[in-house]
Amino acid sequence: MTLSVNTDRSLEQTLQQLKQNISQAVIITPQKLNLLLAAMLARGHVLLEDVPGLGKTMLAKSLAWSITGQFKRIQCTPDLLPADVTGGSIYDQREQRFEFMPGPVFGNVILVDEINRASPRTQSSLLESMAEGQVTAEGQTYDLPSPFLIIATQNPVEMAGTFPLPEAQMDRFLISLSLGYPTFTDEVSILENEAQGDPLDKIQPVISTADILALQTKVQQISVARPVQEYIIRIVQQTRTHADVMLGISPRGAVALQKMCQGIAFLDSRSFVTPDDVKAAVGAVFGHRLVTRGRSVAAAEDVLADIVASIEVPL
Repeated sequence: MTLSVNTDRSLEQTLQQLKQNISQAVIITPQKLNLLLAAMLARGHVLLEDVPGLGKTMLAKSLAWSITGQFKRIQCTPDLLPADVTGGSIYDQREQRFEFMPGPVFGNVILVDEINRASPRTQSSLLESMAEGQVTAEGQTYDLPSPFLIIATQNPVEMAGTFPLPEAQMDRFLISLSLGYPTFTDEVSILENEAQGDPLDKIQPVISTADILALQTKVQQISVARPVQEYIIRIVQQTRTHADVMLGISPRGAVALQKMCQGIAFLDSRSFVTPDDVKAAVGAVFGHRLVTRGRSVAAAEDVLADIVASIEVPL
């Protein structure tokens, strides 16, 4: 199916259709779906961290299959090598030369399933691609397709035989999301959807890669007023002095929060960022970057809530 850059349909209709398409297969709250799409439009990568069976992989697939680009999946295991991700050279006997064969990271939407099961060496092979959109192999640099989005999953309760992501690797993800357990009504809906077959069979491409690139360009044009930027920096600096924090937010984290706020404002059909956008994004952007003395997601959420509540909101 071929889609062209959105001209006839309004922007709101395109995004609404994308949301409806994903919601056919995955039960997810509108707030979390907005965070996921905002991260994509802000050119960021997403870490889905939750217990098994809550739909992390299905969510990644439903987003990928809604786009006309290339979808690749990397199933992480302890014996996965960096070359299995980035690719490597293979000797061509006919041409009598080595030829680079791209790995599964060469795609538009990459699902890295159970990333904490890969070895640190393999995890680090994703750093360059996530930060710079390129792969360097055997002295040669290869550009990755654009748009480029990595959605990684990990199960926090299955720690045996895993390699926790270091702070430098966590920092490459724009946001971290936890789907959580569904409500009673939502869980009944899941059973109804599964009784009719694979919910992913309903997914059809509704947006092209060219559409996404155009939307990403528009997101960069969302204005952020100086008072809102100062509000972001006050939150960041408070994370560095809070009594329960061991490692505060870096300047890169502040930039990430601003980008995420631009994506949220864009989805809300606004040309400017508000302090409410900062409040809506701060947990998803800072939660996995903040190292608290409790070293838990709940501890990070409590610290961020305490900091945000203590800072005066700009008018």
